[in-house]
Amino acid sequence: MKLDTQIRDFYLPRVAEQARRFEALGFDGVWSFESAHDPLMPLALAAAATKTLEIGTNIVVAFGRSPFATAIAAWDLQHGSGGRFRLGLGTQVRAHVERRFSMPFERPAARAKDYIRCVRAIWNTFQTGAKPEHQGEFYQFRLINPFFNPGPLDHPHIPIYLAGVNPTITRAAGEVADGFHVHPFHSVSYLKEVIRTNLDEGARTRGKSVHDLDLYAPVFAVTGDTQAEMDRSHAEVRSQISFYASTSNYRAVLEHHGYEALGDELKLMARAGEWAAMPDKITDEMVEQFAVVASPAELPGALRNRYEGLLGRVSLYFPIPEGEPENKWKTFVDAFRAAA
Repeated sequence: MKLDTQIRDFYLPRVAEQARRFEALGFDGVWSFESAHDPLMPLALAAAATKTLEIGTNIVVAFGRSPFATAIAAWDLQHGSGGRFRLGLGTQVRAHVERRFSMPFERPAARAKDYIRCVRAIWNTFQTGAKPEHQGEFYQFRLINPFFNPGPLDHPHIPIYLAGVNPTITRAAGEVADGFHVHPFHSVSYLKEVIRTNLDEGARTRGKSVHDLDLYAPVFAVTGDTQAEMDRSHAEVRSQISFYASTSNYRAVLEHHGYEALGDELKLMARAGEWAAMPDKITDEMVEQFAVVASPAELPGALRNRYEGLLGRVSLYFPIPEGEPENKWKTFVDAFRAAA
């Protein structure tokens, strides 16, 4: 199991320094994410600043970009990193895709499958010069000339991960993707019984199984050197859990555990703007289901014990705080390796 981390600071002049630090500390990979900044641009700087650190997106919003725009950006990052790039795609939700990105969203699982197939068809043309012939239900790639073809790479296989929570998108990932981004709002039982089961069902449609897919998850962790630090961490994680539990997109996780009534209550509280009171609805039992609770010394082993055989890659949900001493995180990485 590989140990990853996340870009903390998206200010471009500081990205290279972060990436070099992560590589020196021994992390296997670093992920960017789409929020208030472009997730692809910083990875070009991270690639140029490092030699072994894997880089990837968790996630880039697929439906906000055409397959060709995504394909050529990924091709450049794969080239610039010498084969260390992983393309993580997500669908986002209808409201944001239609009203923020001004793009269509209908039938997201089917659309995501066609998107991935179209991206792969574009890469195949880049690598082999094959005639563009993808005509999918939602996307097409049927025209190119040499001026727009960047040409072949030494490392043409770019792993594609699809992110999701619900069974339909999870099965879709099994059908077409190389990996899966598990949402941080998950439990071990949901990961085993819903995520991995549906990935396997989808993968078997193409003669594969869930064991052929690479699963990555950023994980909630409650930790701290003192009781005060543990309490702050506990409050922060409860806040995150209450936020996700109030959102309809994550209803399947609540239903799996019989928390539908809590989800309804939190949804009403969110609509009323009662954000500060929502974490109080999250019990200690729920925290232990959705987060790893351990001291800093025990956390690396607890992560590995919880996810060994279930995930191929793991990271903490929150990026490394600014100003944290390097020896603390070097010890963390070394302890994770030693716990294997």
